Amino acid sequence: MIDLVTAFAANPLIAILRGLEPRNALPVSDTLIEAAFRIIEVPLNSPDPFESIRRIAERHGAQAIVGAGTVLTVGQVEAVADAGGRIIVSPNMNPDVGRAAVARGLYWCPGVMTPSEAFSALDFGASILKFFPAEMVPPRAIAAMRAVLPQEAVIAAVGGISPDNMATYHAVGVNGFGLGSALFKPDYTLEDIGSRARAFTDALKDLE
Repeated sequence: MIDLVTAFAANPLIAILRGLEPRNALPVSDTLIEAAFRIIEVPLNSPDPFESIRRIAERHGAQAIVGAGTVLTVGQVEAVADAGGRIIVSPNMNPDVGRAAVARGLYWCPGVMTPSEAFSALDFGASILKFFPAEMVPPRAIAAMRAVLPQEAVIAAVGGISPDNMATYHAVGVNGFGLGSALFKPDYTLEDIGSRARAFTDALKDLE
């Protein structure tokens, strides 16, 4: 089974499938896996998210990290783990959620915006620091925080990310990106999702 370090090294793009319905979980995840995505997040404010996570994890859990976004409570952490999820992504930095995730052996990716939040998240065992919303944390701010954060800290920018602005964030030390509506909406066709996924992976190659 793939680990987060390997998955992130292979492709540091996190697919955020907000609004995904279980009946579309496998076709959409198949499309993303084919486009070389290796981290898939189903936000918990989607319809029946645990069923979608379960289906995707059963199909792709060996080659991708599958989990949940918008995780706000310890109970939700437990439910994600029970569904086969392995990554816990939150919009905020809740130490209780972090402790619960780490205790279950899950990867924790909390939302942070300030140095205090970032350092606290690392102290509680965060695997990835999610700078969110990235529209409110411009590259100059991330550059300043990157200068004081541990070199090994992994940073992902989430919110408003497109193939056109990835290079700007990458240049200041952002390691990966969470992709929302620019990659997936429930009404996008599989062909559209595949095309959008390839646009992001092509942009990623230009950063190397």
